[in-house]
Amino acid sequence: MLFCCEMAHIELGGKGGTANMATDFSKNAEERPEPCTADVKGNIPSWLQGTLLRNGPGIFTVGDTSYDHWFDGMALMHSFNFKDGEVTHRSRFLRSDTYKANMAANRIVVSEMGTMAYPDPSKNFIVKAITFLNHTVPDFTDNGASNFIKYGNDYYATSETNYIRKIDPVTLETQDKVDYMKFLPVNMASSHPHYDKEGNAYNIGTSIAEKGKTKYMLFKVPAVSEKDKDKNVPALKNVEVVCTVPCRSLLTPSYYHSFGMTENYFILIEQPFKLDILKMATAYMRGVNWASCLKFCPEEKTLIHLIDRKTGKEIETKYYTGAMVVYHHVNAYEDDGHVLFDVIAYNNSSLYDMFYLSKLKKNPGFHDDSYSKPNYRRFVLPIHSDPGIAVGEDLVKLKYTTASAVKEKEGKLMCQAEVLCEGFELPRINYGINGKRHQFVYGNCVEESALSKQIAKLDTETKKMVYWSEDNCWPSEPVFIPRPNGEAEDDGVVLTSVINTNPGQSCFILILDARTFKEIARAYVKAELNKDVHGFFIPQGMFDKRTRMNPTLHIWEESWTWKHWNLTYVPPGKMAVISEPDNPADSRRTVGGSWFLNVHSLLTVLRLCVFKNFMALFHVDYSWDKVLQGQLMFIK
Repeated sequence: MLFCCEMAHIELGGKGGTANMATDFSKNAEERPEPCTADVKGNIPSWLQGTLLRNGPGIFTVGDTSYDHWFDGMALMHSFNFKDGEVTHRSRFLRSDTYKANMAANRIVVSEMGTMAYPDPSKNFIVKAITFLNHTVPDFTDNGASNFIKYGNDYYATSETNYIRKIDPVTLETQDKVDYMKFLPVNMASSHPHYDKEGNAYNIGTSIAEKGKTKYMLFKVPAVSEKDKDKNVPALKNVEVVCTVPCRSLLTPSYYHSFGMTENYFILIEQPFKLDILKMATAYMRGVNWASCLKFCPEEKTLIHLIDRKTGKEIETKYYTGAMVVYHHVNAYEDDGHVLFDVIAYNNSSLYDMFYLSKLKKNPGFHDDSYSKPNYRRFVLPIHSDPGIAVGEDLVKLKYTTASAVKEKEGKLMCQAEVLCEGFELPRINYGINGKRHQFVYGNCVEESALSKQIAKLDTETKKMVYWSEDNCWPSEPVFIPRPNGEAEDDGVVLTSVINTNPGQSCFILILDARTFKEIARAYVKAELNKDVHGFFIPQGMFDKRTRMNPTLHIWEESWTWKHWNLTYVPPGKMAVISEPDNPADSRRTVGGSWFLNVHSLLTVLRLCVFKNFMALFHVDYSWDKVLQGQLMFIK
């Protein structure tokens, strides 16, 4: 990957105690591509239907060569499918071009951010010359080992280069290689896009020296249109550039890993953590890796860009704060003429260096005196700055935060954040309220080191935390899943995959009640779980008609798919229609055939069940024993 600083939740793979931890960092994982049912302890909520995907490095050694940095490892994807109280697990290596080239050569031949690959000494001059040219103008890796992105109806494994790899979210098979640069001129892009309720995706990329200018490019990938829904074309073909922001320096663009979005604004942090393009071009010749071309400039201020989503124009006010390094935005929202955004921030850039494998092997306890503990910071940006306000006055008028934005000369605002807590990383919220004011955040506790042995739920109003931990267990980034039709912000569950190093015990996926943060259930998998990076949950209804499912008992709400049968739920007073796309002539039946159903009231929420060889439409107030007693109308 280009550079993906997800260090705050490194988990250890394999079995054994502390003495074995150091060697496990460079241990190659094994894939388990065939689905295997996990052993469930407890009761998984019946409404939890869908698949949690997780992504991270899995191969660190090829032949006699090894990667230098943990994040350089080749991607291993995990899938945890939740259906009817059961969990099925599988894993598969991403068959990227990087993977294929390395395996074919039986050595690492594709460079990553922290590992420069050099040709076999036995190769001739021409091969060495071509390798040199490829590194002078880098053609980056497609080893997407950071996260998953959804564009249109497709899912992609991603890092931060210009390449993403389409995958099958059910089988985890690798599909098309997609190059951002065929659709818009970005050399690298974030692996943390945002999504709106219409299914549009928003992301940001960096365009380096394009037409003599280096700029940050915010773009929108629209949801699949009616005319394209049956076509096998990448959603990126309809990409729209929302706005461009000039970089402060032509050849040293700022590194970013994520950005913020509210209903009306984008927030981009241009931090003094920079990528030196000239040094990157000469890195191969100088015998250093590309990561060495990143530099932190603590003497410089951080510039915060506030961009109007409707106009694509930057707000005239210039917002600054002190030097910092941010990888993860938590959320952003608007309140009474202010934009508030929460981030996890570090005081320096030392974190990346802690994950060189040579350093991890020397430091089995993972304690490092140079560790820079992050803190959770809330910034407040007054949207409008009155020219009549005196220099030195704080423009923040909100009573519930201590964050400030003090006017300086030339109308600049110097922003000071409120610190909500320390030692907290990999934040996740109920994404249903993304862009709006939130109260709860879920994340990993990293008080003493970047190795997380504990996850927590933070109440941003009371500043209190509740925790989950277990001896000799390392939980991944926690992912919040909302209960369908839930009203409270924390009405749902939290999922985390757990490395279990207790002798004789298996690794497991943990399900916590998001309200109480107490365990509801866990599912022990019949495989070792490796350290990973990010997770992406796909609700059952998000799979399209090509999704593979077993013809057993299922329940869906609002929208669902079973084989080639589709039901569309429409608002009260409209019509709910069952159709068979493979046989359009049968898609319209008489009332006697029950293919049409009038929905008369808000209380009439339809569900569909498949029971034996029948399909039954019923209201939510019917119980399962009534279904078994045949008290419902069946559609033959």
